[in-house]
Amino acid sequence: MTFSALLIAFIWLIGACLRVYRYTRFYQIEEYMSGRFLRWLFGERTRWLPTRPLISWLTALVGLSEASSSLLPTILMALAALAAGWPPREREVKKPFRRTPRATRLLITAFVVTALILAAMLVQVVKIAAILESDELTLILSASAGFLTFILAPFALIVGNILMTPVEALFRQRFKQQARRVLAEIHPTVIGITGSYGKTSTKNYLADILSGRYRVLATPKSYNTIMGVSMTINNTLADDFSVEYFIAEMGAYVPGEIKEICDLTQPRIGIMVEVGLQHLERFGSLENVARAKYELIKALPPDGIGVFNWDNPYIREMFERGYPNTRLAVSRTVAPSDVKPNGPRFIASEISETLEGLRFTVTDTQSNESQPFATALLGEHTVTNLLLAIAVAVHEGMSLRDVARRVSALQPPENRLVRQVTANGITIINDAYSANPVGALGALRVLALHTTGRRLLITPGMVELGSLMESENRKLGEAAASAATDVILVGEKQGAPIKAGLLAAGFPAQRLQVVETLSEAVTWYQNELQSGDTVLFLNDLPDTY
Repeated sequence: MTFSALLIAFIWLIGACLRVYRYTRFYQIEEYMSGRFLRWLFGERTRWLPTRPLISWLTALVGLSEASSSLLPTILMALAALAAGWPPREREVKKPFRRTPRATRLLITAFVVTALILAAMLVQVVKIAAILESDELTLILSASAGFLTFILAPFALIVGNILMTPVEALFRQRFKQQARRVLAEIHPTVIGITGSYGKTSTKNYLADILSGRYRVLATPKSYNTIMGVSMTINNTLADDFSVEYFIAEMGAYVPGEIKEICDLTQPRIGIMVEVGLQHLERFGSLENVARAKYELIKALPPDGIGVFNWDNPYIREMFERGYPNTRLAVSRTVAPSDVKPNGPRFIASEISETLEGLRFTVTDTQSNESQPFATALLGEHTVTNLLLAIAVAVHEGMSLRDVARRVSALQPPENRLVRQVTANGITIINDAYSANPVGALGALRVLALHTTGRRLLITPGMVELGSLMESENRKLGEAAASAATDVILVGEKQGAPIKAGLLAAGFPAQRLQVVETLSEAVTWYQNELQSGDTVLFLNDLPDTY
């Protein structure tokens, strides 16, 4: 094989490795799940078969047939390979690549796999070249091998992930064993929290309330996987033997994930927040979601404490199964006077919401004590999250009055109905993490509370709702028609059902815009809105949408 042919192949290899690096971010966003990555990859033709490399390769082949000198073919092929491999400009990056140890191991393995793919092809090129003895054909075959390697580069991530599975399992097991030893040494009371949505908010509220009396550690942000929980234990809990309560948020994308976290943490208290449509696409049905979430309750010891959202029919059914012996239910829909034996214990009534926040009364039907609550938090659905936290705090020895005092100082979690006013007098409501119908409608009600100026909704809609995604987004559009004066939809494809719902509800078309990126929407509101206007950022889809 000639030096020119090897050079062309090497340039294509560099481009393929750069493509592997770029696509690792999307593989990471899809949580290293090959099936979901493949769905994203084949979602658009330009992802698995980019236009520029294809045109570059074909153009070089055509130009090669017209070349009149011996050097020109090499130059053409080299330029084509460089043009194909040059990284395209990213329009908008919401979640940058995190070079974690796992991602680094995957990258190295995928690079090796990519190089081996090209090497295997070049072996065949050498055999063919030895028979035909044509430098021009060798050049064409080498370039074609490089082009195919470039196209196959994303699949090197899948192969690399398969090859690294035993290694990752070993690291995972060692990490879990370390976390198990830490928990055995410190022995805090573990509180597990799960649900389709509302987990992080409930966790943060409970941690802040209990901190008024106890030493508390909660998993940070939305760390709710086995590795996220283990990381918190190994990196934070291990350094503080004074922790009395460890609150672990527990998420699940497939059955068995919550059980795995429970096997590690051995929770004594379990909180069931919601069973709803979020992530329905992954589970297939609400019944499957409920079974996955119930793994937390099944993991509690018989003398443990289960805390249930009575207003959710799936969770109410869990409560009525009778396990564990101590079960606390909460409700914001049942009147205190209507509570029957074995019904909810903590009731929220007289709920009102203004721009200053929420006000409601909590009644402990067991002691008949009532206490007024006031908080700057927004969204009526937030009352349920607060009730669940209140129930645990009271059961663990805090008075309802002390809990009310702690609740009055609570702040919303990051990107969850956070309201602030800019220097220009524009009110921003950041609800970027609201990806479910209940939270979305609650956020729209908050937007509607603003009665001065324009009310702008910026949203890409909701995803992972399975077969209900189109209908639920249409309902979102119908609800937004009465809450907003202006709407910007981010993304034409996923915004289509919202647009249909808006127009069907009589929303003026001239007040509706569709843009491709969030930055375009931000630029518009910064140029067009004035003091007294309000913007609601509702949900923010990951880069894979």
